[in-house]
Amino acid sequence: MPRKKKSETEKAETKKEEKTIEAKEEKSEMEEKIEIKKITKKDLLERAKKLAEVVEEKKIDLKEKLVESKKKITLVPLEDYVKYQVCMGTKIILPGMRKYVYKRRADGIAVINTNLIDEKLKEAVEFLSKYNPEQFIVVCKRNAGWKAVELFGKLTGVKVFTKKYPAGIITNIILPNFFEPDMVFICDPWMDRNALKDAIITKKKVLALVDTNNYMFGIEKFVPCNNKISKSIGFIFYIIAREYLKAKGIQKELPPIEEWTGEKN
Repeated sequence: MPRKKKSETEKAETKKEEKTIEAKEEKSEMEEKIEIKKITKKDLLERAKKLAEVVEEKKIDLKEKLVESKKKITLVPLEDYVKYQVCMGTKIILPGMRKYVYKRRADGIAVINTNLIDEKLKEAVEFLSKYNPEQFIVVCKRNAGWKAVELFGKLTGVKVFTKKYPAGIITNIILPNFFEPDMVFICDPWMDRNALKDAIITKKKVLALVDTNNYMFGIEKFVPCNNKISKSIGFIFYIIAREYLKAKGIQKELPPIEEWTGEKN
C-alpha cells in the first residue's frame, strides 16, 4: 500500500515537471515569435526606406534626363551633317582634333562626331552674334566656299574676302583700304593662314572652320567640320546665316539651302 502511494506521488511530480517544461517551452516560443515580429518590422521599415530612396533617385534621374534632353535640342537634325558630308574629315587627325573624331572609316577617313559639330556650331553662332556686321570680316581662299561666303556677305552686310586676301588690309594703316575689324572669321586655318597671321599680330579674335588636319593655334572659337567641299561649307554658312539673322533681328529672307550648297533637289 505505501508503495502504491509513492508511485502515484512520483507520477504526479513527473506530470508537474512536464507541465513546467511545456510552459517554459511555450513561453520561449512566444518570445521567439515576438522577437521575429520585431525583426521583421524593423527590416520592413528599412526596406521601405531604401525603396523610397531608390524612387527619389529615379525621380532625380528622370529630371536630369529631361533637362539633358532639352539641352540637346540641335540646330538641325544630326542626319543633315551626314547628308551634306559636314562630318567627313581627312585621313590625318591632328592631336587637337582627336577628341572630335567619332571613328575612322575602313578607308582611313575620319568621321567627326555630329553631336560635337552641333555643339561647337552653337558656340560659334553665339560668339558671332556678339559682333555687328561692320565689326568682323570673313575670309575664304578655297573656291569651294566662295559662293556661300559671298552669299553670306550680301545677306548680312559683312565684308568678305574670297579668292585672295589683300595683304596688310588689317595691319597696314597707310593702305587706302585699311580696315580694323574686331574679329576675323576664316574658313581654313591653312588656306587662310595670312589672314590668321594678321589677326594674331593685331590681337584680334578668330573664328574658324577646322578640319581634322588643321592646327588651331591662335583660334578663339571653331567649328569642327569638313572645310574642303562646297556642300559642307555651304551648309555650315546656311545655318550660321540663319541664326545670325535671328540674333540680330535682321529681317531678310534666307535663300534656300540649294543656293548655299550648289546642289539641286
